[in-house]
Amino acid sequence: MHTPYSAHQRFLPSLSLVLLIALLGSVWLAGGASRGDALGQVVVRGVAWILLIAAILLGARPTLGQARPVWIIVLAALALALIQLIPLPPEIWAALPGRTLLLEANAASGQAQVWRPWAIVPGATLNAASSLIVPLTALILITGLRETERMLLPGMLLGIVGASMMLGLGQFSGLTFSNPLVNDTIGMVSGNFANRNHFALFMAMGCLLAPVWIFLPRHRSVGRGLIGLGLVLLFFLNLLASGSRAGLGLGVVALLLGLFLVWRPLRRELAAYPRWVFPTLVVSLLSMVVLFVVMSVAVGRAISIDRLFALDQSQDMRTRGVPIVWSMIQDYFPLGTGMGSFNTMFRIHEPMGFLTLTYFNHAHNDVLEVVLDAGLPGLFLLLGAIGWWGRASAVAWRARESRHDALPKLGSAILFLVIVASLFDYPMRTPMMMAVTIIAAIWLSDAKKPPQGSSLPRQSQHL
Repeated sequence: MHTPYSAHQRFLPSLSLVLLIALLGSVWLAGGASRGDALGQVVVRGVAWILLIAAILLGARPTLGQARPVWIIVLAALALALIQLIPLPPEIWAALPGRTLLLEANAASGQAQVWRPWAIVPGATLNAASSLIVPLTALILITGLRETERMLLPGMLLGIVGASMMLGLGQFSGLTFSNPLVNDTIGMVSGNFANRNHFALFMAMGCLLAPVWIFLPRHRSVGRGLIGLGLVLLFFLNLLASGSRAGLGLGVVALLLGLFLVWRPLRRELAAYPRWVFPTLVVSLLSMVVLFVVMSVAVGRAISIDRLFALDQSQDMRTRGVPIVWSMIQDYFPLGTGMGSFNTMFRIHEPMGFLTLTYFNHAHNDVLEVVLDAGLPGLFLLLGAIGWWGRASAVAWRARESRHDALPKLGSAILFLVIVASLFDYPMRTPMMMAVTIIAAIWLSDAKKPPQGSSLPRQSQHL
């Protein structure tokens, strides 16, 4: 008897999947820093370029499909950075807002005016443009995957978050190690990230991923449920130990969103049991989280909670820095200073009373920093991206329940965490978060609008 090929077909990964695994592995190892001079940036971007060339020459052709808005946003960001590097005639450049100080310095030195780009710090803008090779490569590789391979992404991403969690647990237990590819701080619980806020956001994403992973089609089991529940608790334990106050809030939001994501499938799985089992299980899960919090506080390891009641120097600098950043935006609006130029430009405007032994490397509010760096065009691009997220999220959360609607909702929830985190930090400036955000955006782009019209069969439809 002839057996159908699909029944015993061996899984052979496509080249796009192999290259994507290599990309995710490289950003996990070396993509946790945002600074352009971190050694990991060379590794991540070099790997991304090699994988991109391999995908173009040998891989499957990427498909736009539902991911067209994601392509537009990524390519528009790259185009804006490149446009800012185009040299302008002296007359046009001098007419740009905020260039008076540089013009006076040039005149005082007796030098003739030369052609200069829109970006005041061209090297920083070139670095910003170069960083976009990571999301661009991720976008090309993911859109080249087969449909069955895309269903592997939640497990792959959960594994990456879990590996970072294990590093955090090692740091939490007192092990001291430093990643030479990332400018991390020895003794801080930050996993494979240089910034504990970014690590905490990563753990919050894990609190979203694990519940959805438990209820993926064709993979449900009691053992899988226990593993997912254990991962959620460990993710939250890392959040408490990280010392990130903002991350703690994101973790609580992620727990609630994760529970909401699996509310219906969880109720369906428990439909055969007495009605009191479902609310009891939910209360038990939340009680376990509270117990972890109480135990961490009792042994003095809930650093995030401890920092809620203490205003440190870094938080004070962020609060005092907002009026300065806002004043800079007014000086350089509507064209901005050039993408990636915040560090240099802030030193020009930094008042004497703001000088400390540390430096203000970012605005710690990416909405303000994008407007400062990219001006009105950057603001339009940012509003367009958020607007697309809002419209696509509305479609995803209104969709009828099916075995395929979990990933668009998961993508919407992950992007929501990133948007909120960007209001007080800069997570999207790390290659790791860039890659994860692309995955989430593609999940969200797969949201299907509910069918319009009557639910009755069409006249031409055979019954």
